[in-house]
Amino acid sequence: MKPEQVWQAALGELQLQMTKATFDTWFKTSRVVAYEDGTFVIGVSSAYAKDWLENRLSGTIKRTLNGIVGRSVEVRYVVWTQDDAPPPADLGPLLSAAEATPAPHPAPVAADGLSPKYTFDTFVVGPNNRLAHAASLAAAENPAQAYNPLFIYGGVGLGKTHLLHAIGHACRARGLHILYVSSEEFTNDLINAIRARTTEAFRDKYRTIDVLLIDDIQFIAGKESTQEEFFHTFNTLHSQDKQLVISSDRPPKALSTLEERLRSRFEWGLIADIQPPDLETRIAILRFKAESLRAQVPDPVLQYIAREIHSNIRELEGALNRVLATARLTNQPLTVELATSALADLVPQRSARTPEEIVAAVASHYGLDVAALKGRSRNAEVALPRQIAMFLLREEIGISLPQIGELLGGRDHTTVLHGCEKISDLIERDNNVRRDVMAIRTRLYQKEGVR
Repeated sequence: MKPEQVWQAALGELQLQMTKATFDTWFKTSRVVAYEDGTFVIGVSSAYAKDWLENRLSGTIKRTLNGIVGRSVEVRYVVWTQDDAPPPADLGPLLSAAEATPAPHPAPVAADGLSPKYTFDTFVVGPNNRLAHAASLAAAENPAQAYNPLFIYGGVGLGKTHLLHAIGHACRARGLHILYVSSEEFTNDLINAIRARTTEAFRDKYRTIDVLLIDDIQFIAGKESTQEEFFHTFNTLHSQDKQLVISSDRPPKALSTLEERLRSRFEWGLIADIQPPDLETRIAILRFKAESLRAQVPDPVLQYIAREIHSNIRELEGALNRVLATARLTNQPLTVELATSALADLVPQRSARTPEEIVAAVASHYGLDVAALKGRSRNAEVALPRQIAMFLLREEIGISLPQIGELLGGRDHTTVLHGCEKISDLIERDNNVRRDVMAIRTRLYQKEGVR
């Protein structure tokens, strides 16, 4: 078993022992950076996190690791700015009483900031991210020719950072000089350069490259000096036909405190969004994750996790880690029943929704009266919402096609079947329809805190 696999198992158990807020604050970005003479070296993002783990949670962490490896181990914490550095080698007989051979030190952090695990090969493509993935491939294959800038936006944990790193790896393989930074790093570099009076060196760093990948650009909104410097950096690179790839949690138009001149430049190229993954993509992500952990997880268990965890990929993978840890701790086989128990606090039980509630939710989303959905109008403004109601009635509560037809104004079952199939198809290829269906589902269950 590799050190990173042991640490992932430990994280799954630690999730069971503390609140989500505590886990997210202190453990979410941690990882094993070395395994030396029976000591796990855990990398954390700041000196404050290092002190907190050493003084407050060290005993809990050590006890958890001891339980996993079956003997006493030591734990040391270091500040590790590149938390995605290559993991140490296999632990060999770590799970036996024999001492493992110390693994080599991890490779130096790449100066360009890229994570070795985020490549196009490890990115799971689905309807939710197909445009962003295709645009990223095009930008990597033809830098500054296909889409410049490429602006990728979406919620937390959906794969924006993964795509930026993947573009970086592909461009670096072509011999290009690339740099990946977060907007926070850009801001900190600027502040330090001003203090040290080294602004020329700062500009050389950011303006003499072939590809600039900047993550979470929304954090420069409202920061006048940072926006000013980034504006000139953008102009310099773009005028020299250098590729810019930018990510954000929202589209440029929604960055209300961003200067208009920057916002307009972000719209020069292509804007691609990433939505939460659909069911099939979530299953594919879980299967890929299980294989990377060398875990044999039955399909019904993967399907259960995928159905219940909707929000983002990080939570999806965290749920899988928790299920695997619970199975190991309790010495039980991986079953849907075990997964249900392990994820009980993450997946509150849904109350059954009535057909009337679903129809009302659709009508409310589109600003229509329920009577309009049940009426005879074939206008697109009514027909599409009516078909979405048909689709959700079948998917969410499973009532029959004739029952759906009767509920929606006495339509025959072939009309209902056509409507359901049309929406199922549109969800695969129309971002607006997919977003609408997801928003209505959220409206149906948000009062219960269900994802």
